[in-house]
Amino acid sequence: MNETVFQRLEYDKLKEKMIGLTVSPAGRLLAERHMPSSNRNQIKAWLSETEEASALLSSGASVPLSAMDGIDPFLSLLGKGRIYTETELDQLLAWLVSISQMKRYMNNKRGIAPTIASYADSMNDCPNLRQELDRCIRYGRLTDQASPDLGTIRRHLIALEDRIHKKLEASLSKYKSALQDPIISKRRGKSVISVKREHRKLVPGTVWDESASGQTLFIEPIDVAELQQEWQEWSAEEERERTIILSRLSDEAEHYKWELLQNREAMASFDFMLARGKLSLSYDGKPVTLSDEPVIKLIDARHPLLGGTAEPINVELGIGWKQLIITGPNTGGKTVALKTIGLLALLVQSGLLVPASPQSRFGVFRHILADVGDGQSLEQSLSTFSSHIAVLKEMLRVADEHTVILLDELAAGTDPGEGIALSIAVLEELLKRKALTAATTHFNEIKKFASRTSGCMNARMAFDSETLRPLYRLEIGEAGDSHAFAIARRFGLPEHVMQRAEKLAEGRTEIRLETADVKQADISDEPMKVKEVNKRFQSPADHKEKGPVLTFNSGDAVWIYPLKRSGIVFQPADERGEVIVQVQGKKMAFNRKRLKPYISREELYPGAEYDMDIVFDTKENRKKRKLMSRKYVEGLTIETKPDIAGE
Repeated sequence: MNETVFQRLEYDKLKEKMIGLTVSPAGRLLAERHMPSSNRNQIKAWLSETEEASALLSSGASVPLSAMDGIDPFLSLLGKGRIYTETELDQLLAWLVSISQMKRYMNNKRGIAPTIASYADSMNDCPNLRQELDRCIRYGRLTDQASPDLGTIRRHLIALEDRIHKKLEASLSKYKSALQDPIISKRRGKSVISVKREHRKLVPGTVWDESASGQTLFIEPIDVAELQQEWQEWSAEEERERTIILSRLSDEAEHYKWELLQNREAMASFDFMLARGKLSLSYDGKPVTLSDEPVIKLIDARHPLLGGTAEPINVELGIGWKQLIITGPNTGGKTVALKTIGLLALLVQSGLLVPASPQSRFGVFRHILADVGDGQSLEQSLSTFSSHIAVLKEMLRVADEHTVILLDELAAGTDPGEGIALSIAVLEELLKRKALTAATTHFNEIKKFASRTSGCMNARMAFDSETLRPLYRLEIGEAGDSHAFAIARRFGLPEHVMQRAEKLAEGRTEIRLETADVKQADISDEPMKVKEVNKRFQSPADHKEKGPVLTFNSGDAVWIYPLKRSGIVFQPADERGEVIVQVQGKKMAFNRKRLKPYISREELYPGAEYDMDIVFDTKENRKKRKLMSRKYVEGLTIETKPDIAGE
């Protein structure tokens, strides 16, 4: 499990939503670090917490979570001898009040959430510290009751301020003719009056400032200077007493360092648990069963990002079968089904509720791997195909019975013959490893592999044949020039898998799981086998012993040895044994000895009435024939170019 898988299955989007639902920096950090676990006890504990958090939120009461503003910087400085400011201590007080509220709240909610309510028992609202801070600080300022001396100092300051103000009021009247404006202002901490420069000598006192133009001087009258000096002295006394009080309160907070750190951890945990509960409620998540066995059983499961209108799916892996091959039309929901399986497994192992019936079951997996994406550009991009091979290599490296593997569009992006063979070889190997595998495909050969292989099951996305619209409903039990091998070897797929794929590509008519220890999980102890024999196509050895020469019919797919690729039979062999084969739109003649059976017409084009003109004729000629079958059209002709070439 890694970031790439999280992105492919859209787990990262839900994780971002969960992070956004936290209210504190410490809670957000827990959410950011959170990853799916493979520890069953850890997962079980997480699920219990999330279920209780959802129940708390659903009860309607507002949970007194703290945003812990300023707490992280405060706690980071504990033990370093810092004297905290009134603002910092006020934030500490607000936090301790929220701790006290959370303890009371959780104590009252033990019936709804007994487990997480018990976590509040570890919180300490530090009543002595809280009461002292409450006595000494109001709205970010020390109170007069913080110490007797502070109260005395402030009373002196208030009295002096009153006397200074009265003196200045008198100065405004006394020096009225010399004033620029009849107002009292502050300059450099002094109370002053504004005097016109030309009348400076009329107002004895100290000039503390002047206007930008220089025409106004701000003068402290001499008859208030003594009072202001006294005020400055008392103000310095107030600052000394303030420092003494803040130092004492800071020391008091230092004594509770361990309790405060525990409180932050507990509050962050509550924040994170409630964020998981909020996320689960956002998509109507339900608690599901955590199984001891490596199984997945989804009942009425929905993709959490698609909302309540999404069609629920029912699917299982590891109970009746290890592999599920999903087929269906494009845009029919196959990829969404794969993502739903993988995403819900990741959510469960992250301790989150999932949008599915509570009867759903999930095992615990060490690896959840996915090669899920668009896949429609693979035909044009060798590098894209290479990346898929690299993913397959990683899957085969770690696959075991505690692994979930999701493969989108098996055999796409390369020659169908080699792609199908490679896909079946990989599926066989995964089956041997007992990995739970869900895959999508369009190819009949892979569907047949699933239908004839013990431990595999077909499924299809339902499709309305009348409206030609997908129904997004998963139905179990129904099947709705390339360099693949060279690239696969270059990226290091196991050699025995590659050899098996090459044998399949050579057109072997018998496909068999050769390792006797591959067993169908939870079903039987018999080795699983696949045997597929086409009765019309026989091997060369059979011809020697059993008589008839190998025949090819129009529409059969054959392997052309000289070209090392497949083609479609246009005309059967003539008296000289020459067979006309269509290859990439061209018709070429080959002796039957240069050909071998690949896929019979009955398998390639099901249905006796299939119109082979669609395969061999041009679209323009087919339109002309259809028109001529209805009426006579003067001048309308059909020309067939003699494009047959020799080998």
